Amino acid sequence: MFVREMSREECQGVVTAGDLARLACCRDGQPYIVPITYAHSSNRLYCFSMPGQKIDWMRSNPKVSLQIDQFASKRRWKCVVVTGRYRELPAAQGRQDERIHAWSLLEKKPNWWEPGGFKPVPQEISGGSAHIFFCVEMEEMTGRAACEGEP
Repeated sequence: MFVREMSREECQGVVTAGDLARLACCRDGQPYIVPITYAHSSNRLYCFSMPGQKIDWMRSNPKVSLQIDQFASKRRWKCVVVTGRYRELPAAQGRQDERIHAWSLLEKKPNWWEPGGFKPVPQEISGGSAHIFFCVEMEEMTGRAACEGEP
């Protein structure tokens, strides 16, 4: 197996083609990672979640990373790591157009509300919408690809 660095264009292709990432955030020196569905547009990855640990942590430290993989086989794969900044898209504060844009992109993904829309334990019902749309503004992107045989 041969592993090589991917070009920015190759990395962009993996990010654009994908829809599931592992989102990593950190608070008080403790890392946390969860799967999340995303939609890519321009230099942003749009996501959806309900309130919870990852939202609390990203609000306190907006620096995040995402890992996006493509697997053809155990010996043929691509992996891209994106670093960026969390930015919430509240319904108010002039973000409604971008929030609608995020929704329109995400609704094209199968089961886009999962896993962000479900919690393993019952949740309190509130009077307002608990849905949180956010984006990760991409700052850096690197990737590696593996193939069988020699380069």
